[in-house]
Amino acid sequence: MQTTKPLVIVLLGPTASGKTDLGIEIAKKLKLDIHNIDSRQIYKGMDIGTAKPTKDQQKIIKHFLIDICEPNQPITFHEFQKIAQSSLQANLKKKAIGLLVGGSGLYLQALTKGLQPPAVGPQKSLRKQLQKIGQYQCHQILQQCDPIAAKKISVSDYVRTIRALEVFYATAIPMSQQKKSQSPPWKILEIGLDPTNLKEKISHRTQQIYNNGLIEETKYLINKFGKDLPLLKTIGYQEALSIITGEINVSEAIEITTKRTNDFAKRQRTWFKKQHTPTWLNDEKPLRESISLIQDVIG
Repeated sequence: MQTTKPLVIVLLGPTASGKTDLGIEIAKKLKLDIHNIDSRQIYKGMDIGTAKPTKDQQKIIKHFLIDICEPNQPITFHEFQKIAQSSLQANLKKKAIGLLVGGSGLYLQALTKGLQPPAVGPQKSLRKQLQKIGQYQCHQILQQCDPIAAKKISVSDYVRTIRALEVFYATAIPMSQQKKSQSPPWKILEIGLDPTNLKEKISHRTQQIYNNGLIEETKYLINKFGKDLPLLKTIGYQEALSIITGEINVSEAIEITTKRTNDFAKRQRTWFKKQHTPTWLNDEKPLRESISLIQDVIG
């Protein structure tokens, strides 16, 4: 290799772009494991709605950072970083090449740029109070105490809004002013996947997750954790919950989920263009191009 530092390959891109399948093909070619960097796939029982790699796919290639906690016991960004860094470092000791696959920008930066999140644990009492206030009002409060964070966090993003507020109330310092970076001890190669037919892919995957049992999975989560589980406010699960409660029908849910996913993908694209510098793959032969890029680095 051209450097003594281990190499960490990052396959990033918006939701539904095909990262899971391409990541598995890259891993098979290079005999690597995968660290899946997705902020919802870390939760047990949330398989269909998050398009988590299937059990068969996980048998083909070992995946880390999947199913590491229960949905009612969310971990902080700081806790995720500690778990992910430890897992990746252990993996790099076995083979000096690691593979990260995902679309959660901040989670990726925790590993690729050494982003240092505030070490503030969950504030259960505060979370209950904020939950009663409602997401819209919580985001309005965030605009007052941390306008920089509020601009980066979607009005509909309940989890990140609450996290930013609890960090502020626990430390009296806005989260936007607390983030510091420390370069990680490895070389980074970023590869981007952003197909031109992303809208069609999103539409197809949305239909697929409903066909594969999203409503049944949501019922399971409700029965186990209650319908007020915060993660049920996220894309797909919120619409499935609305079907179960009789507020909308399946066709309406699919339409809403598709729109929310497209909006989310647009935000992801903006984030990656501003915060990352990947080599973007073409649509025709992404696997061949990926392997070529990697071989150029490892020699």
